[in-house]
Parts: sequence; C-alpha cells; structure tokens
Amino acid sequence: MIPEDLYYSEEHEWVRLEDDVATVGITDFAQDQLGDIVYVQLPAVGEALSSGSVVGELESTKSVSDVFSPVDGEVVARNDALDASPEVINGDPYGEGWLFKVRVSSDDVTASLLSSEEYAGVTSA
Repeated sequence: MIPEDLYYSEEHEWVRLEDDVATVGITDFAQDQLGDIVYVQLPAVGEALSSGSVVGELESTKSVSDVFSPVDGEVVARNDALDASPEVINGDPYGEGWLFKVRVSSDDVTASLLSSEEYAGVTSA
C-alpha cells in the first residue's frame, strides 16, 4: 500500500511536508527490494542538500543503495535511532523508519515530486 498523504521521488524516497520541513524516508517498495537493511549512512544536521543529489547510503544483506535528497534545503534532524537499529526501516518505512528532516528552501517543493498514484505507476512498470 502506498500512503496517499505523501509525495514520492522516482528514486523511491517519500516526503511528508509539514510547513517548511520535509521528513524523508524510503518507500515500502524500496525497502522490500533492498532486503534486510544492516547499515545506514545519513546526512549531518546542518548539511545543505540539493534535490537529486546523493546524500547517504543504505546497506542491506543484498546490496548497497544510494539515498537521494528529493528536495533542496538544510538538514534539521536525522533519525539517530537507525544507527543502532537500521532494520526499523524494513518494519516501518513510513513511520519510525524515517531517515532525515529538511527545512526546505523552495516554496514549490512538490513540483518535481510524484503523487501516490504517479508513484504507483513507477513501481508497477
């Protein structure tokens, strides 16, 4: 199931926008493709991010995958709990498995992101 209240990137990140802060994670589809996640590298608080740039890494028992920033802005929080328990992403990718939060620098954040319906088309292609 793809939550309808989120926005998505073609690289399988999700975005929950609350005022000018975007919470970012990976989708259920992405965590399923990766398999058991065993290591997480996330951007540092204060780091400036550009949409589409590689900002971290997820390592699973199958492979290593880049994490892309779906928005422009500055990191204001990272999910430090994932350092000790990266498998939380597999169990709750849309909740406790969030990756980082960004104070967005653009008013038109969602212009380059996909709706849940559009993202469903990406995952079924």
